[in-house]
Amino acid sequence: MRLTEYVDHDATGLASLVRAGEITPLELTRLARDAHDEVNGRLNAVIEFYEDAEAVAAADGGLLSGVPFLRKDIGAAESGRLQECGSRLFKGRRPQHESYFFHRAREAGLRPVGRTTLPELGTSGMSESIVNGITSNPWDLTRSAGGSSSGAAAAVAGGITPIAHGSDGGGSIRIPASWCGLVGLNPSRGRISGAPDRQDASFGLTREFILCRSVRDMAAALDVFSGPCPGDPFIITQPDRPYIAELLLPTGQLKVGLANAPWGAANVDREIRQAVDATAKLLENMGHAVTEIPTPYDSAEYFEVFATKRKLSAISLENAARAAGRPINADTLEPFNLKLYELGRDSEVGDLLEAQRKFRFRVGQAIHPFDILLTPTMPTVALPHDGIYRPTNARLTVEQFKEATDTLYPYLGVFNVTGQPSVSLPLAESASGLPIGIQVVGRFGDEATLVRVARDLEEATPWASRRSHVNAGNGSQLTD
Repeated sequence: MRLTEYVDHDATGLASLVRAGEITPLELTRLARDAHDEVNGRLNAVIEFYEDAEAVAAADGGLLSGVPFLRKDIGAAESGRLQECGSRLFKGRRPQHESYFFHRAREAGLRPVGRTTLPELGTSGMSESIVNGITSNPWDLTRSAGGSSSGAAAAVAGGITPIAHGSDGGGSIRIPASWCGLVGLNPSRGRISGAPDRQDASFGLTREFILCRSVRDMAAALDVFSGPCPGDPFIITQPDRPYIAELLLPTGQLKVGLANAPWGAANVDREIRQAVDATAKLLENMGHAVTEIPTPYDSAEYFEVFATKRKLSAISLENAARAAGRPINADTLEPFNLKLYELGRDSEVGDLLEAQRKFRFRVGQAIHPFDILLTPTMPTVALPHDGIYRPTNARLTVEQFKEATDTLYPYLGVFNVTGQPSVSLPLAESASGLPIGIQVVGRFGDEATLVRVARDLEEATPWASRRSHVNAGNGSQLTD
């Protein structure tokens, strides 16, 4: 297989070739390395491509047998591998336990081959850190890949692997999916186990999953990673059938809530509003009932949830720093994260559970009549690297960070709090050729409906033929 052929396949397609004996996992790993060598110097998506990647163990014959896989450098751990969280504070850290997530990955035949970049501690929606530098968007190297699953998105969009691990505590899968032209699902709370040590990651706000290029890969990944581990705090309702079986079933008629009114302080770009409206019209033509909805929450109430989390986050960071044997200061944390830590350390402990409960109830009541919601993922296409919200900007203030949350991410973190599944789909492009993601939100625990709707939209507006500016197989032939 040539590299140009490798990048044309999604993970499901590559696995089918492995099962048919047309290619071996070793050959796929070598192709992933070739893709990495060709484009990573321009993208800075992969921190480390494992020297022993060709010897990585994984089950044969699994659902994604032989497919190369990348790990975001925070969250789910591989035993003995570096996990530095994009921070000097955790330089050289090697967890000695295997996460349930990567246990499931290996059982399915996925072969971890390296780790990807992220902004320090995953606290930003931009794609840079002091430790690892800037990760560029494969569609336009002058723009952000989004965060915090920055390297994962850039690597998949650039053709290094067809699928990569990500995590989402306030949009960290969906932001880069939107800006890099990918499928990015944040599953329901509890759908993907965080065992053995992250079942309540970020106090229930963060979930682990993947970024990919096709809806069938999203469905396959749900089958691979879904399921409880003994000791999980609660067990979500399990699906009636495999998610890949949902791809063959009719969607039925749905009640769709359309977010046409701006949420938070978002100023939605004209092209993005048009893309949302076009998607709503498409859903109407499919027989669904579309109704415009007002903003389902108040920004002040939303910020209360995250304000009450600061003290607990500061305590958690102190414990992690103590285990790493390092102090928390300007030599170990970036300026803005140090400001966040100090603010949390010196604040009073709020009632996080009560703040979350009130917020979930109000949003739940507002959107209960609808089977799915349709929103922009991001109000703008990928931003240039030199914006004021870049996390390494020493002058970035907490107020500006709050402003960024209210203007850039108002459609995202709300569903981390409610726990609902939400997926960004690459349904449009700007006039300048940059990806535009559209978000579809489901009822809690109902990823099945999202799979079917996403399949319908992919068939009606196919995106598989779109290729980023920098892409393995042609990356060395292009100029910036």
